[in-house]
Amino acid sequence: MNPFFTVLSAVYIFGIFFLADSPAASQIGEFNPYSLLHIPLYGVLTGLLLMAFASKPGTNFAYRYHLAAWTAVAVGLLDEYHQTFIPSREGSVGDVLLDILGVILLMILARRVSPALWLRPFQRQKK
Repeated sequence: MNPFFTVLSAVYIFGIFFLADSPAASQIGEFNPYSLLHIPLYGVLTGLLLMAFASKPGTNFAYRYHLAAWTAVAVGLLDEYHQTFIPSREGSVGDVLLDILGVILLMILARRVSPALWLRPFQRQKK
């Protein structure tokens, strides 16, 4: 695993859970244009996870690709579940669907961009 992107992914996930309890988040209604921010939020998370798993030796691109996607979906599900315990928030199936849409869009982008190009900066050079 790439240590830099692993730590960055963990900080990003912590930020998602921490900001769920912020006063600004509690003022956002059931569904509004701000709900669409779930799409890029989870797209970025998926990209970070894909890069975090990029340098794991002995695994192929398809494995890392699916691992990143399912991890991001799990974070989205856990975040919505977590919000059910916050007094000013509630979990939303619509938000989970927007999270999944963000994951899917990033994964389509990752597949369209050559895996070699996507992963090249994170692979170790052979000496």
